[in-house]
Amino acid sequence: MSQIRVGVVGACGRMGATVCAAVVADDGLQLVAAVDPHAAGQSAGGVDVHPELRALADADCQVVVDFTVAAAARTTLPWLAMHGMHAVVGTTGFTEEDLATFRTAFSGSNCLIASNFAISAVLMMRFAELAAPHFQTAEIIELHHDSKVDAPSGTAIATAQRMAAASSEWAVDPTEHEAIPGARGSTGPAGIHVHSVRMRGMVAHQEVILGAAGQTLTIRQDSYDRASYMPGVLLACKKIAEYPGLTLGLDSFLGV
Repeated sequence: MSQIRVGVVGACGRMGATVCAAVVADDGLQLVAAVDPHAAGQSAGGVDVHPELRALADADCQVVVDFTVAAAARTTLPWLAMHGMHAVVGTTGFTEEDLATFRTAFSGSNCLIASNFAISAVLMMRFAELAAPHFQTAEIIELHHDSKVDAPSGTAIATAQRMAAASSEWAVDPTEHEAIPGARGSTGPAGIHVHSVRMRGMVAHQEVILGAAGQTLTIRQDSYDRASYMPGVLLACKKIAEYPGLTLGLDSFLGV
């Protein structure tokens, strides 16, 4: 069986470098291109790093993995679609307008955008969605390393959106006064409160706490190393050709 030719954008960032190493270690994939305008001339996974997207086309990439930032990906993804390459995207922060643009662009190739590639996180979100109709109150606490510049996380936002869509019967927040403004966190979809922690020693963690009369349910997921995302990324690289157009979330790739 021939190997799938993979390129990585943001190849020298923390996630990008981990992706490159994981692709190299997988017998079904071949790392053929690495792009990172901030690290041109360096090496990633034994491949020279180039500053321009053109290197992906020159290497005849079939799938390109993007773990960068939304501002850069807004340019990268339409370019990949125009060149007939599949995209596996871990970048978050896209607007509904962005997603509409990607849906239109990816007509000849496919794109997966996932807020989290850790299989445990995908299951955590699904479990929270399934539990939501059986509880009247819920809050989300997401905890990340102190280098994460955005809050709340894409995973927390996606979790709140899915829980809100699963149930319309949520109790009203009883809080009338915050002695310290912001003590109740941010208010997400359906009034679900989201709390963000940024702390040294953390990597990526999330708790969903659901409550009903006389009982609570806590669903927690922990990623202790960036390697936790790699099984999901590698699976996506291998299966992306089977999912036409734009897919949001890794769920369908896992059959959940």
